[in-house]
Amino acid sequence: MMRDVWIYLENGTYLQAKSFGADTTSVGEIVFNTSLTGYQEIISDPSYAGQFITFTMPEIGNVGVNDEDMESKSAHCKGVIVRQYQSNYSNFRGTEALHTFLEKHGVIGICDIDTRYLTKMLRTEGAMMMIASTKVSDKGQLKALLEAAPRIEEVNYIEEVSTKTAYRHTNGVYDPVNFHYNDAPEVKAKIAAIDFGVKRNILNELTQVGLEVTVYPNSFNADELIAQYDARVIDGVFLSNGPGDPLLLKKEQEEIKKLIARKIPLFGICLGHQLLSIAHGYDTHKLKFGHHGGNHPVKNVKTGMVEITAQNHNYNVPESVREIADVTHVNLFDNTIEGLNYKTGPVFSVQHHPEASPGPKESRYIFEEFLNLIQR
Repeated sequence: MMRDVWIYLENGTYLQAKSFGADTTSVGEIVFNTSLTGYQEIISDPSYAGQFITFTMPEIGNVGVNDEDMESKSAHCKGVIVRQYQSNYSNFRGTEALHTFLEKHGVIGICDIDTRYLTKMLRTEGAMMMIASTKVSDKGQLKALLEAAPRIEEVNYIEEVSTKTAYRHTNGVYDPVNFHYNDAPEVKAKIAAIDFGVKRNILNELTQVGLEVTVYPNSFNADELIAQYDARVIDGVFLSNGPGDPLLLKKEQEEIKKLIARKIPLFGICLGHQLLSIAHGYDTHKLKFGHHGGNHPVKNVKTGMVEITAQNHNYNVPESVREIADVTHVNLFDNTIEGLNYKTGPVFSVQHHPEASPGPKESRYIFEEFLNLIQR
């Protein structure tokens, strides 16, 4: 199962380690994630498309994987980097080892490497491109392959991860006592959810508060949704999380502008939060190494309470957006904006992940706020 793997980072760092998972050569952006649990949910989060995930939790693989904990149908990340990989998993819900899961999805796994060293490097120098290969060992050749490959900000990964056809989502949240997903409760309102790489548990939370959810691809037509809203077929629109640079999504930005102009109730999470800012005329910027993990403190400006949140993003909205929106949440690590309530219409958004899968559930009330906005 284990093979040698050679790694080259764009700052010139050249490393050798062991590999599990796919036998391949892969290029992507390296980031680090500080979550202590939920590696399967993280690996199957479409927002990680184009990235290598360095886990700061040293033991990965110990509980295996299972179908129920998938956040999407596949693993979209470029690779998984861990200190210690456990091939022999032990959990009553586990059905498969992580390395066989990665092999099926074509994702390279890297272990027996100092993840603290990598994390400190990224914290100091910022997220960067890298290449990992079980087939190519020559440093010069790896460097040439990396330099010839497109950078993550040049690739539209939304086209890869978004659904191709519309569908109805009916599951509620997972019941940890009876080990199944709840059925949809009584419908209180109907929404269109735009899939830029949506996590399954976001859709579950929307359903659980009483929203009938129809999921549309990123190629959605705003005029069609406006017609549905005018005919009371839908009552609002949700804009999902997703991978990559939001400034690339020119068509999506123009469609969102139409929804804003019609004053349809809108709610965005992560990439959706960023796209709403851009559609209002306030472009996003890239953070040094992003926010990735399940332990980020965020202050709710209205209540004064501090919520521990799950995060996964490399881009952030600018401070100047305060000109047209009230800030509702602030990240206490770096004081960046985490939530906005727009003065221009029934529109709000958050940068963090209130579904928190994995992670704490302290922010899940935000889904109720979307229902309340629609009902008002």
